Amino acid sequence: MNTSFWRMTLTVLTVLLPMPSIGPAQAHDHQHPELNGWYESLHSGKGPCCDGTDATRVDDADWDTKDGHYRVRLEGEWVDVPDEAVVPGPNRAGHTVVWPYYLNGHPRPRCFMPGSMG
Repeated sequence: MNTSFWRMTLTVLTVLLPMPSIGPAQAHDHQHPELNGWYESLHSGKGPCCDGTDATRVDDADWDTKDGHYRVRLEGEWVDVPDEAVVPGPNRAGHTVVWPYYLNGHPRPRCFMPGSMG
């Protein structure tokens, strides 16, 4: 069989086969599934926090404030949290959470919600 036949067959199959559905993560805190809707509603000045990835829980030792701004340790690196990444409103989870993204191989907070340093 010739190459153009296989290309056409592959093209037809690609168009006809159903694509898997990719949606938001169903569980942000497996211990508290009742908070899923709340997690999905969170926004910072950088946009929606939930993009299908889970929030990362941050231990108290891995975040603090410096010069009136938050900072968080992500993958062993202290990173300043831009003010627009801070999620306003009460933290129903109780613990600190961050939604990181990567820029030039370094983690950065897209959204950050402080907990109660207890």
